[in-house]
Amino acid sequence: MNPTQVEWRKASRSTAQADSCVEVAAIPSSVAVRDSKDPNGPMLVMSRQDFRRFTEALKNT
Repeated sequence: MNPTQVEWRKASRSTAQADSCVEVAAIPSSVAVRDSKDPNGPMLVMSRQDFRRFTEALKNT
């Protein structure tokens, strides 16, 4: 996957001043997550179902 060919969206809780800036992109049958301050760095790719579980777990912490 070429990260420049997908539409990345910054997480709603990310701000320009925050150290925790996350972006997500929907790709066929998966979701990619990356650090918005390092767009060429590593990204985490998971199934949509795993991403849903991941975000639900975050909401419950």
